[in-house]
Amino acid sequence: MAIGKLYKLGDSEFVADVNYHVFEHPAAANWWGELTLVDYVSLNEGDVFEIEFEDRRKSKCHLKKKVNRAVSGFPSRYIYHVTGFSPVE
Repeated sequence: MAIGKLYKLGDSEFVADVNYHVFEHPAAANWWGELTLVDYVSLNEGDVFEIEFEDRRKSKCHLKKKVNRAVSGFPSRYIYHVTGFSPVE
């Protein structure tokens, strides 16, 4: 998995470092994939984010919790399904 950064859309506030794997189709305007947060941060699924990929390209996206990786004694770790709705530039 690659490492990127997640920002709140609008005010560009840094949210978290992320591990991600995305799929792009050259003919499609959108993209999709999965990500996990490097450090535990509480996220609202309804929020819109901007992701910065390892190669410094950015895109707008939204997240949906997919799986809870709960380990006894540690905060819940989620895998997020991420859907991009702008070109990766």
